[in-house]
Amino acid sequence: MKKITHAVIPVAGFGTRMLPLSKSVPKELLPLGNRPAIHYVVEEAIAAGIKHIVLIGHAQKSAIENYFDINAELDNQLRAKGKDELADSLNWLPDDVTVSMIRQGKPLGLGHAVLAARPIIGEHNFAVLLPDVVLDPFNGDMSTDNLSFMIDAFAKDSHSQILVDKVADEDVHKYGIAQLHEVFSDASAVDDEADMNVSFKVAGFVEKPNVVEAPSRLAVVGRYVFSNKIFDYLANTEASVGGEIQLTDAIDALISEYGVNVTTMRGDSYDAGDMRSYMQAFIYFAQQQLADKE
Repeated sequence: MKKITHAVIPVAGFGTRMLPLSKSVPKELLPLGNRPAIHYVVEEAIAAGIKHIVLIGHAQKSAIENYFDINAELDNQLRAKGKDELADSLNWLPDDVTVSMIRQGKPLGLGHAVLAARPIIGEHNFAVLLPDVVLDPFNGDMSTDNLSFMIDAFAKDSHSQILVDKVADEDVHKYGIAQLHEVFSDASAVDDEADMNVSFKVAGFVEKPNVVEAPSRLAVVGRYVFSNKIFDYLANTEASVGGEIQLTDAIDALISEYGVNVTTMRGDSYDAGDMRSYMQAFIYFAQQQLADKE
């Protein structure tokens, strides 16, 4: 099986949880230390071997596309002033990595956004990284290990992979929660392997359940590795809650026919689309960057 080299990053959301910061600046470009949040997400994908990144946005998100392009005027001015090192740091994408952008058109949900990438992804299997979720790149490079592990696990048995992490009872209602097969119904077996990635089959997902009805405490983190077959299910998924095409509905269909695995996460993650978590993340990333300079 060919190694996965394509990734989709949906960036079409308006970031209402981050208003008024996100009124004129895309939430994905809000800084975490001295870099925008999406910078870390793209670095994570590249470190895992991704060569073609497809951004799914809309007309008001062109600034994100510009961030990954070369600003020729700025580049020339910096080099004219002898600031070649700074200019090089701004043009950091490797030569063999391509970033494309597609407009989603109508805001019909995450599933619709992923489906919008089909003309570029074609017949390739691919990863999906949600830009709100930033994994900790300072914690022993565990952020890159997660996606790399998922890609390698997919190569072994062709089961799509979904990253999960254990959440506190009071946070269960915020996430899609994994419904485990009976052999893994006691999540303590997973906890025992907290220092390593573990991949195993999942029975399904429950979207934002209350804590009493939650089938586990393993929440979807925002990293996926999909078989190309997910596109067929998305194309035939009808709009549901809020008139949106839900990615979880297509995943459930994929589970029933081909099977899907969850991968337990190593390291820490931050929700950069939530104001409280974003502020914590900004302080953390800034402190790590300052420490690196000392």
